[in-house]
Amino acid sequence: MISRKRSTTLSAGLLTGLCLAASAPGIPATAASYPVKRAALTRSPLYTSGRLPAARCPEKPVTPGSVASAKRYVLPLLDCLGASWKTQLAKARIRFSEPGVQFITRPGRVCGHSWPKNAQGLYCPSQRRIVIMLDKHLTRQAEDLFLMDVIAHEYGHHVQNLSGIEAAFNGLAYRGKPEYYEQYRRLELQAECFAGAFIGSVWDSLDRTSDDWDYLLEATRESGDERTKVRDHGKGRTIANWLSRGFKAAGPGACNTWGAGAAMVASAPA
Repeated sequence: MISRKRSTTLSAGLLTGLCLAASAPGIPATAASYPVKRAALTRSPLYTSGRLPAARCPEKPVTPGSVASAKRYVLPLLDCLGASWKTQLAKARIRFSEPGVQFITRPGRVCGHSWPKNAQGLYCPSQRRIVIMLDKHLTRQAEDLFLMDVIAHEYGHHVQNLSGIEAAFNGLAYRGKPEYYEQYRRLELQAECFAGAFIGSVWDSLDRTSDDWDYLLEATRESGDERTKVRDHGKGRTIANWLSRGFKAAGPGACNTWGAGAAMVASAPA
């Protein structure tokens, strides 16, 4: 059994991202292991904390291609995410602290690593910092709920960090690349489910229709590990399923990816 090195968590959004702490070379490719046996992952108090508060979180308009207007959209959204998750973590008796936030407009070195290809967001666990790539791709898709999903996903990783889920994940052992990537998918899919839970909790305050939500789900189904060689986020339909589960429940109770069967965290065929 090989101990996991501490990783930097990436968000793919509708694009793919790579794990910066890739599995060590030379590991034999054995079957993935299930179930995960760690209480901090499978029995987190978050799962019994109920629905997120039905907060009001109206969106600011974003001018396509404008970084300044995208920041004006993101900063109030982060405040809203913080207020919601602070209340939720208090119900679970978990101490809350706000994440740091950094915006970049082009790839560079972040958290001691080069920016991963195609990533739109990144969370640095050791620094408790969210980094968002406000490039033309992201700023042109705010109207499609894409920008909200990316921000809420990264905040989901912050929640995992505060609740001890991320540390427990890093302490798991694995016996080959398939098991390593299955564990990583559970982390990423849970963050996406947390994103869906937040969006579901504030949905009534958004000037949105069901078509907006359906479009995000459909775009998500068409993304995922099908577009990358690394099987660390799940196939598009898997990601969309967890996003939808969180949205419908509007709370983290639907997001226990660690207790889910292997089929529910499946990746695309290699």
